[in-house]
Amino acid sequence: MEGIGKTLLAAGHQTNYHEAGQGDALFLLHGSGPGVSGWTNWAKSMPVFADRWRVIVPDIAGFGFTEFKEDAKYDIKLWVSHLVGILDALDIPKASFVGNSFGGALAIGLALFAPERVNRLVLLGTPAGEFVQTAGLRGAWEYEPSLENMERLMQLFPYDKALITPELVKSRFEASARPGAQDALRRLIPQPAAEGDTLVKGFPAAALAKIAAPTLVVHGREDRVVPPECGLLIANAVPDADLHLFGRCGHWVQAEQPRRFAALVRDFLSE
Repeated sequence: MEGIGKTLLAAGHQTNYHEAGQGDALFLLHGSGPGVSGWTNWAKSMPVFADRWRVIVPDIAGFGFTEFKEDAKYDIKLWVSHLVGILDALDIPKASFVGNSFGGALAIGLALFAPERVNRLVLLGTPAGEFVQTAGLRGAWEYEPSLENMERLMQLFPYDKALITPELVKSRFEASARPGAQDALRRLIPQPAAEGDTLVKGFPAAALAKIAAPTLVVHGREDRVVPPECGLLIANAVPDADLHLFGRCGHWVQAEQPRRFAALVRDFLSE
């Protein structure tokens, strides 16, 4: 099945991952959302970096084709432990991390709790601080698996709706219908309030200020899932950070601006 790669054991979870290339280790970390996996987020990006880096694309515990455990407490502590376990299983002492949305928050967590494992960070559409839950995040929590619901939800993610192909919708739907997949997602996203606004909380500025790793913050100006203000907050708080805001771009920077994104990240990682 598309998206299934190699398997390793990390933090007690049978973990699905993909790998390509040789060189310094570079992890591409997926976001959240129904039907998400490392493959759906990064399949087209892997070859772009595999000429120079050892590219590793894992499915984080509870997501994609990695094991989901009913009795596990899925939170940032477990996810960081899982990522450290993947590094250890692959005998990688230190790596750079490109994190998309939830994957960016996970990369921040690793940089704070195990800074010795982090070389450089690239954070795409990453939540931070506090913000009112967007239509995209609310829709992800409320989603019930069907092709129609998946297509409706995905309309909220990119600026250019032409990116939403029937093949992509089908792939995301099939992964979202896996047993436990939506349960895992709902552990991550706050349940929408019946009335009024729902607040979403990411790492605060005081925590971000402790990140030592050089950091590139990338955000889409028209992101309707994680507000661009989150990217600005991260860039202002992290001591060694740059910010690039893409115009005419939503929440899928790597898919919406692939050439410019790749050039920017390659340059940053090569410094």
